Amino acid sequence: MGDHYYSNQPGAAHDRRVLEATLRGKVFRFTSDAGVFSKTGIDYGSRVLIEAMDIHEDAQVLDVGCGYGPMGLSAAYLAAKGHVTMIDVNERAVQLAKENAKLNGITNVTILESDLFSSVKGKMFDVILTNPPIRAGKSTVHTIFEEAFEHLNTNGTLWIVIQKKQGAPSAKAKLEELFETVEEVTKDKGYRIFKATK
Repeated sequence: MGDHYYSNQPGAAHDRRVLEATLRGKVFRFTSDAGVFSKTGIDYGSRVLIEAMDIHEDAQVLDVGCGYGPMGLSAAYLAAKGHVTMIDVNERAVQLAKENAKLNGITNVTILESDLFSSVKGKMFDVILTNPPIRAGKSTVHTIFEEAFEHLNTNGTLWIVIQKKQGAPSAKAKLEELFETVEEVTKDKGYRIFKATK
C-alpha cells in the first residue's frame, strides 16, 4: 500500500510549490508539497467549509488534520483575538503549516504533530474544524467525531465537510448520536457542511 497524506512520514519526493487563494476576503499564500492532502490547490470541500464556518474573534479553535494550513490559518484570521491549534499526523504537513503561518503573518496559532487528538489531551475548545480523512476509514472518522465532542466546551461547535457519496448520511447519523443539535449548514457540488453543537 502506498503512503497516504495521513501517513506520519510521507515517502513521496518533494515537489514544493506556492499557491495563492482568497479565503474569507483575505489573499493567502501557501507553500505545498508532495505527500500532503490536496497539494496542487485547496480542495473544494475545504473551501466550502472555510466560507461557511462561523468563528468569533475571541474563539479557541482546533483544526484536526490541518494539512498545510488553509482551514486553520483562515480560522486564525477570523479569530484575531483568539487562538487556533492546528494538528496533523503528517510531519511534512505540520512543517508546511508552520511555514505558511509565517508566510501569511499569522501568529495566533500553535501547530503540532498529533495522532488524532493525542497532542491536545485535556485541552478544550469553542470550535473544532475538520475535513476528515475519509480514506483512513469510517472508524477513524467516527473516532474524530467522538473525540471532538470530548474536547468541546458546552455550546461548542464541530464543523465538518464531507461528500455525500463518501458517507455524509452515516456521518450525520453518528453526529446525531453524540451532539445536541446537528445542522446541514450548506451543500455545494455534493459536499455537505455539518455544524454539530454540544
